[in-house]
Amino acid sequence: MISRLTGMIVEKLPPECVLDVQGVGYEIHLPMTSFYQLAEIDQKQTIFIHQVIREDAHALYGFHSRYERDLFRELLKANGVGPKLALAILSAMSGQEFIATVQHAEVNRLVKIPGVGKKTAERLLLEMKDRLAKWQAVSSDISPSAGVDAGVQPLEYNQSQSASQDAIEALIALGYKANQAESAVKKVSAGQSSSEQIIRLALKSML
Repeated sequence: MISRLTGMIVEKLPPECVLDVQGVGYEIHLPMTSFYQLAEIDQKQTIFIHQVIREDAHALYGFHSRYERDLFRELLKANGVGPKLALAILSAMSGQEFIATVQHAEVNRLVKIPGVGKKTAERLLLEMKDRLAKWQAVSSDISPSAGVDAGVQPLEYNQSQSASQDAIEALIALGYKANQAESAVKKVSAGQSSSEQIIRLALKSML
């Protein structure tokens, strides 16, 4: 199993990147909170990997830290949570925010994430409360309403004129409906040239 990859970032199309490792390009899916932390194009990057092997595909999920990857793996153990949903949860909020959300039993915050209905949110909170008892957030005063900004410093990367469209496509890939994605992007895109920044603000506006 692949645990970690180090190479050059050659492509960034949120929520995915391509990492060149000695001439082999690995397509990696990342939660946006990890995507924000990626180096710029043509710079070296180490990504912690969770590998999923199925009959029809081999998928790599990447994370900025081992901490984030381990939290992703804990989410996958919860009933009804697959990689796509876990990715959506950790895109909408940081790991520390998710732990705080569980601790505060914030059902209303979770149901705003695509794929999470009220019953799923309640079950997830119940299951994760005991599972995350051993986890401790980096900052004990992080509140669930702190927003996706908490502890996240996005890095700029190659800009394109289609930043808003890239942001919409990224949100759709994370499970949001097209009209939700378009509405959220339209609301926050004014004056923004980076798709990362637009995605970040759009996700924050929907929580």
